[in-house]
Amino acid sequence: MSVTQPIHIGAVIRNARAFNVQHWRGALAPMDDILSNVSEIFTLLTQRKIKTVLVGGIALLQYIQGRNTEDIDLIVAVSSLKKVPEIQIISEDLYFARGMYKNLQIDFLLTRNPLFAHVQRTYAKTQRFLEQNIVSATVDGLMLLKLYALPSLYRQGNFARVSLYENDIAAMMYYHQPDIDKMERELSAYVSASDLAAIRDVVRDIQKRIARFQQGSDDSHSESHEQGL
Repeated sequence: MSVTQPIHIGAVIRNARAFNVQHWRGALAPMDDILSNVSEIFTLLTQRKIKTVLVGGIALLQYIQGRNTEDIDLIVAVSSLKKVPEIQIISEDLYFARGMYKNLQIDFLLTRNPLFAHVQRTYAKTQRFLEQNIVSATVDGLMLLKLYALPSLYRQGNFARVSLYENDIAAMMYYHQPDIDKMERELSAYVSASDLAAIRDVVRDIQKRIARFQQGSDDSHSESHEQGL
């Protein structure tokens, strides 16, 4: 399943915020500002020749439907962030940073992390969005990032994000059939043996879920055909 119409990033973020009940208390931030702010930040990044790769929920919308997100996720080098002082960095650790551009939240995956750098080099292509053409992660790149994150999310006990990530992985596996063996071989260079074993367990469970769904779908089609005879 691929999306044929160019995605309007600003509209996706605006709609996600509008339907998030946590924002309904008190005065709402001007929603129309989000549209212009998204266009502005990508224009700034292009003008300053900042090498980024779009990942996260917005990138996923190129490949699966039904995902919403209130922020932008980008792979970027730390040195590049210094070229865009308009982005206020509000938190940073070794591999991640969070910034604000006006009322727009941007989460950065820093290329200090070898896997993030690998995805930026290997699994990115220019894709058309309504705002402009943007370099975005491929299905394989997004799969690697999601699988890589899972063991840490389990250790944190973050059930909501684990469920979200597993659903994203399952949808990409179902609709795009990425080479899972290849994914696991690549991840072995970036994760511990125990984390790789945990990732394999999750993948095998998802594969079983997909097989059950396909079997149920085939049985349903067969019953419908028989009833139509």
